[in-house]
Amino acid sequence: MAGVSGDRKGGKKDDNGLGTALDFMLSNAKLVLGVGGAAMLGIATLAVKRMYDRAISAPTSPTKLEPSGKRSWEEPSWMGASPRQLNRDMKSNVSRSLQTLPTSSNACEPELLRRPGGRHGHGQVELARARMRLSLQEHLWAYFRERVAIPGDEQAVARRAALDICSELRVFLHAKLPDMPLREMYLSGSLYDDLQVVTADHAQLMVPMILEKNLWSWVPGEDTIMNVPGFWLVRRENLEYFPRGNSYWDRCMVGGYLSPKSVLEVFEKLVAGTINWPAIGSVLDYVIRPVVPSETLTLEVQYETDRRLYVDFLPLLVMEDGASLIAKPHRLAAERHQNLWRQSFRVAETAKLRALDQEDGGCRCVCLKVAKAVCKLNPALSRVSASQLTNAILLLSEREGDWTEDALADRFISLLKALVGHLEAGRLPCALNPKVDLFCELTPQEVDELGYTLYCALSDPESLLRTV
Repeated sequence: MAGVSGDRKGGKKDDNGLGTALDFMLSNAKLVLGVGGAAMLGIATLAVKRMYDRAISAPTSPTKLEPSGKRSWEEPSWMGASPRQLNRDMKSNVSRSLQTLPTSSNACEPELLRRPGGRHGHGQVELARARMRLSLQEHLWAYFRERVAIPGDEQAVARRAALDICSELRVFLHAKLPDMPLREMYLSGSLYDDLQVVTADHAQLMVPMILEKNLWSWVPGEDTIMNVPGFWLVRRENLEYFPRGNSYWDRCMVGGYLSPKSVLEVFEKLVAGTINWPAIGSVLDYVIRPVVPSETLTLEVQYETDRRLYVDFLPLLVMEDGASLIAKPHRLAAERHQNLWRQSFRVAETAKLRALDQEDGGCRCVCLKVAKAVCKLNPALSRVSASQLTNAILLLSEREGDWTEDALADRFISLLKALVGHLEAGRLPCALNPKVDLFCELTPQEVDELGYTLYCALSDPESLLRTV
């Protein structure tokens, strides 16, 4: 299992076989419990094994500093016993805990809802479930109105600020580099799809580049030695007939391929190093500054005293079939990944989500916005992206039919369970291209942390709405 194996690498090997027993049990869990049960078991066991690993890895010196800066004896209050005694107690506790770990799809429900009973008891359970759903339903809609939804006037002001920045950049680039082959820039992102949440603070400025068809070709990432579906190489062709210099973008070629990193560096020199943003800002009554460091070229725009907008400057390539590639690097970019262009599915994903909602009057977009807000406001879930949430909902729509507004609470819980299952599997397929793994840029530790956080939230979903 992805979650437990990630923790096992850093632990000691003198655990008297307990770690081995845990791993053996987990490796065979799917045979006994099925995929859903094994997912819950793996994430739940992670908490127990973490406590055990932490206990047996305590250093001998009580004053030795850990990398985090805390001393090894500065443990939580529940670890008041001596390490030796704690090791014995922990082994006993782990043994008992493994016998009571939740393994079913409804294991996150309180004990009252799982308690067996006769006809009268069954009625009480159903009544309790209905009350819990009603409470969560009310809290979700209140959360949506008070924390998630952005007032229309706030969105309008943010869009106007983004448009002002786009206009200034368009004028500058045409004047400074009239021969640079670009199509018209345009603004995009959740701010323009009415899917932005909490605050209107982010927009994307798309900069479509023009490539000569006979000089460049597209190579899918799965056909390369890197084998990364969802990313592409753009290869220079016909160098024997059209040598370097025949294309404007040859200056950004690295090893025979168009490098998104080099393209971003060209624009960064122009946008961050050449444009006099303080002067432009004074004219627009904004404070504008490039964000450093940043994965992409980003401008921070303070357009009101307490309002900031971040505008990502994204060079864009459009392939013959209409697919879009953006110069946003692989998050775990090694040297060999630096020439990879990221395929963007955002437009098609959003269109499919809206189409499904229009067909049945569904609450998918509302569910997405609530989940985005939860992840944005909860630091432990900050690594969950909008694309991952969108695709999880699209995949969930294939097996869940009721997306009415009255079913928002049920679908929100279904989404949490689905995410836990995908994290335990270590893979989230793209709904539009199943070969693409949307978790490929998460580390094993991040997968564990996200799975553990979401699993714990299943027993009290409303706790996610209380996070500030």
